[in-house]
Amino acid sequence: MAKGNTSSYRLEYLDWVRGIGAVIMLQGHVFHSFLRPELKTTGAYTLSQFVGGMPPALFLFLTGVTLAFLMDSIERKGMAPRQRVLESLRRAGYLFFLAFAFRLQLWVFTGFPAPWQGILKVDVLNCMGISIAAFSVMALFNTAQRIRLCAVLGLGIALLSPVISQMNWSGVPWIVRNYLVPDYNSFGIFPWGAYLAFGVSAGSVIRVIPRDATARCMQWAALIGGALILVCQYLANSSFTIYAKSEFWLNSPAQVLTKVGVLLLMVSFAFLWTRYGAGEGWSWIRQFGVTSLLVYWVHIELVYGHASWLFKDSLTVPQTILAAVVVILLMLGISTMKTHRDKWQDLLYNFGWSFTPRPDTSAGD
Repeated sequence: MAKGNTSSYRLEYLDWVRGIGAVIMLQGHVFHSFLRPELKTTGAYTLSQFVGGMPPALFLFLTGVTLAFLMDSIERKGMAPRQRVLESLRRAGYLFFLAFAFRLQLWVFTGFPAPWQGILKVDVLNCMGISIAAFSVMALFNTAQRIRLCAVLGLGIALLSPVISQMNWSGVPWIVRNYLVPDYNSFGIFPWGAYLAFGVSAGSVIRVIPRDATARCMQWAALIGGALILVCQYLANSSFTIYAKSEFWLNSPAQVLTKVGVLLLMVSFAFLWTRYGAGEGWSWIRQFGVTSLLVYWVHIELVYGHASWLFKDSLTVPQTILAAVVVILLMLGISTMKTHRDKWQDLLYNFGWSFTPRPDTSAGD
């Protein structure tokens, strides 16, 4: 291949960004669940939740990046257009399966009687699934075309979000509304799908640029990210608007593009750090990145489920900080065990603690 920056779906700096998102998510949820209600007006809580608003956008953006890698890979294999779309739809179906399995588990663990509607809640995994399904048509185009088309698509979703909010959806079933209409309790395509579209555009850029041009590309990403933040914050604080009504934290294009700017800066910094700053060997941040789905899945029950009933809405700020550190370390341990389970299995065999036969590896792979 003359072009293309990677032959696999994983890039170290993207795992590092995903790991940072996982750590931010963990502390944000611990503060949200454990801190005393009367302390949720403090600066510590405000800062925690302000920073904690980034992980959903980050995970959607990086899901878009990996979707771009998938589309590029199957395009290079010479698959027919229809088959390329079907492969993308399979990825959407997989995420839908995970989304409903996750909600079903939470519903069962909550205890009966629990509202069955909780199984159908539109969470971030559902948004990933529906957005990939909607964007699967992008597989009909080549990678270079997806850079432009998905950037325009992401911008269009962001710009239309306030308009979608003002439409009359009273006659539409609630489950459909939750997948489309901006809402503080759901992750609908508007505006959240914009992050996945921008991620597809960014991932397509990564796939088409020559390897030796990556550093220059990251410089441009940092410049564009910084410019987006400055311009969007200026517009958000000005009286100029083209909408009859828009809420910054719900459906504002300025908020979406500000977060995109932050994401571009994070990716650029992660590239710089992993290339010039990080040492060789194991990285606990990247460890979180390569097991982010496991971390997301397990910590929700750990932080919001029955396992933590003693700490819910009962801790001071210092105690909550300590609890966040403990949860992060515990999840790091679970994550590490998952990726090194073969070594742990060998250790159990050596001590005679395993009740299953040792697998025969004499025949090789």
